[in-house]
Amino acid sequence: MDLSEPRALIDRNTRAGVGRVWGDFTIARAEEPGAPNLSATGTVFAMIVQGTKHLEFGRHDYDYGPGEYLVASVDMPVSGYFSQATPEHPALGFGLALRPALIAELLTLPAAAGLPPTGRDAEPGLSVGRLTPELADAATRLLRLIDRPRDLAVLAPLIEREFLWLLLSGEHGAALRQLGLADSRTSRIRRAVHWIREHYAERLRIDELARMTAMSPSSFYRSFAAVTTTSPLQFQKRIRLQEARALLIADPGDVAGAAYAVGYESPSQFSREYRRQFGLPPTQDALRVRSPAA
Repeated sequence: MDLSEPRALIDRNTRAGVGRVWGDFTIARAEEPGAPNLSATGTVFAMIVQGTKHLEFGRHDYDYGPGEYLVASVDMPVSGYFSQATPEHPALGFGLALRPALIAELLTLPAAAGLPPTGRDAEPGLSVGRLTPELADAATRLLRLIDRPRDLAVLAPLIEREFLWLLLSGEHGAALRQLGLADSRTSRIRRAVHWIREHYAERLRIDELARMTAMSPSSFYRSFAAVTTTSPLQFQKRIRLQEARALLIADPGDVAGAAYAVGYESPSQFSREYRRQFGLPPTQDALRVRSPAA
């Protein structure tokens, strides 16, 4: 598949380490492989037109590069980095936020009756697929609008609808169709994920989350693991460590304060889990992130 045009459009409109955002879509560039960095995916479609990217979540690794795409139907805390990127051949990427309300609207169209039936079981929250010529063409037409801001405001929403329709009818459409159905298991787990993100410092109670999602505790636990590939407690721990890292970057010396702020009762346990996640003790890691050239 020829990706030379989207590659040239992203290359021309980006600089190293700085992404650009227009409404629901973004473009990004990296000129060197990065260290693993914990971040949130959001609900997003992402494709790489040059270079490769590696993501880790739970027990699963995801690698994708030119000719492939990644779909996240749940906002997941992942560890990721560009594994192939140089100044001469930078990694170049395109992303489109997936809006559940727009997906739900598309599912009401008469043509949606012809889509494969949406199953009752929860679908994985992250998937990697092969880029189709139709998706590549829609992305290219969206990227062309960067240089036409007046047209961008009018035409980008139309191409976004086309994009989502192609995804809904594609190989990983089942997860996105569940994202658009308020009572699907994926949507219910998405609500639980949102609650954990908003209350990550609080004690996690599985029975309360199960009631919130209208499931039995055992069904909730199984569905959560199916969508996120991890347990609710492990999911919460990743978010806590992610938030603590942000606090430590601002104040590398206050390890105990960061631990208590994100919900840990023991700074020593926090330090052990932090080192296991990021490879260095908290203060050392925060100083490294603050001064990457050091």
